Amino acid sequence: MLFNTLVKAATLIAGLLPLASASGNSTSSSGDFPTIEVVGNKFFYSNNGSQFYIRGIAYQADVTGQVNTSFVDPLADADSCTRDLPYLTQLDTNVVRVYALDITQDHSSCMKMFQDAGIYVIADLAEPTLSISTKDPSWDLDLYDRYTSVIDEMQQYDNVLGFFAGNEVITNSTNSDSAAFVKAAIRDCKSYMKAQGYRAIPVGYAANDDADTRVFSADYFACGDEDVHADFYGINMYEWCGDSSFATSGYEDRTKEFKNLTIPAFFSEYGCNRVQPRKFTEIAALFSSDMTGVWSGGIVYMYFQEANDYGLVSADGSTVSTMADFQYYSSEINSVSPSLAEASAESASASATSMECPATGSDWNASPSLPPTPQEGVCQCMSDAAVCVVSDNVSDKEYADFFGVVCGMVDCSGITADGSKAAYGAYSYCSDKDKLNFALNLYYEKEGSASSACDFSGSASIKSATTAAVCKSVLQEAGSSGVGSVTISVAPFGSEASGSAATASGSAATGSQSAAATSSASSKSKGAAAVLDSGAYGFSLTMSLGALLSFLFL
Repeated sequence: MLFNTLVKAATLIAGLLPLASASGNSTSSSGDFPTIEVVGNKFFYSNNGSQFYIRGIAYQADVTGQVNTSFVDPLADADSCTRDLPYLTQLDTNVVRVYALDITQDHSSCMKMFQDAGIYVIADLAEPTLSISTKDPSWDLDLYDRYTSVIDEMQQYDNVLGFFAGNEVITNSTNSDSAAFVKAAIRDCKSYMKAQGYRAIPVGYAANDDADTRVFSADYFACGDEDVHADFYGINMYEWCGDSSFATSGYEDRTKEFKNLTIPAFFSEYGCNRVQPRKFTEIAALFSSDMTGVWSGGIVYMYFQEANDYGLVSADGSTVSTMADFQYYSSEINSVSPSLAEASAESASASATSMECPATGSDWNASPSLPPTPQEGVCQCMSDAAVCVVSDNVSDKEYADFFGVVCGMVDCSGITADGSKAAYGAYSYCSDKDKLNFALNLYYEKEGSASSACDFSGSASIKSATTAAVCKSVLQEAGSSGVGSVTISVAPFGSEASGSAATASGSAATGSQSAAATSSASSKSKGAAAVLDSGAYGFSLTMSLGALLSFLFL
């Protein structure tokens, strides 16, 4: 369920600040609200080191398949939060998952209500129009800006448990290369929070339950150094349908497959509805000793009743009616009492060695070498240095055809990215316009800088090139073909800073500078300053012969 669930959020329930109880719930007695931390493959309360199990509910209306990509942010509607909170607490909820947030809205009322009730939030960083694509994956400036903007907004709340950097991006072995771009997003979000001095909020991934890729995917996101690997791993699990058991449902096999995972794993969605009403007998198994050594609970799908028929309640304005599923779920979730581990013991037993990344093959094709951190300053350096650029009269809708023309005549590896081959162009995360400028200039230089090579029937034009001092090393590392790795960090700069090399001031920043060190709220994403690997973005560089000829000979 790729972009499942919406709606509004909860009601006040006084509550004091949480301490873990024997059931894993939060009760209050301390002046500081405990954040949730990761130790080994489990979650723990920060204040007393007691284990935290997720008893969550997906809390957002489903917009899958809608033509209109707008969405309702459930954490920005205080009235709905007030309406729903009594039902959430009746279900012993300690986590809600939301799939898209509107960063222009105020979330303080709902977040406070939830915090007072001991409810944490796991938020997806994407939104319907800005997410890492399955078919054409990228990790670019626009996505970096979106993800870090959500972090900026939500980091102020102690009851944010974590963020999902992707949801079911990898759907099968044919698109497993997209995992490299999601993992790059995880790396850069963690780096961004560190650079900004924010709390280290865990960042993870929510996978689908694909038989060929689920183990490879979990190992891939868990492997590598601390600053690169995911902090947790979710799997959207719908194997237990109707009356089943630990052994026959598939839960036993999944638990064996994930037993060596070194980061927390949980069901980021569950609740098969092929048999109705749903009696949720899987909950007893999920919180039993058969599974709690590997799994940290789960998030039931979903709170609101909609056409997909997964709801626990039907909400209409200020009125809430509980469904048959509500009572079954309530009975099961309120009956669990899992054993609790202690953070100190887990820390002592946790393996000090990192997981080994899975080898690529027929069922897994994502390289452990990741795309680079997007930097707007690098893109500015390249575009300012170009002599032949796209004309302003060419609309962005025409860019795809234009790429098809130009990249049929020059090698565009400098602006494309391939997660299976770890081939990341130095400018692969730049805007389409900047990439087109690079390709046009490459062709122009190939043709000996002849004026006729920068025309394309008026679609390209010649301008004066400028190279700021800070850009010299960037361009040198990228190379004339753009396939080099840029290790230098450079923040965005204004036109006054992009003068000629003779007049521009400033020097190249070193690769150790952090992404946000020189960023402002409006341009932070465009100047990430922690370059770790290389590139992210891919175009379809194909075009029909007729389209090519018509473009060239207009």
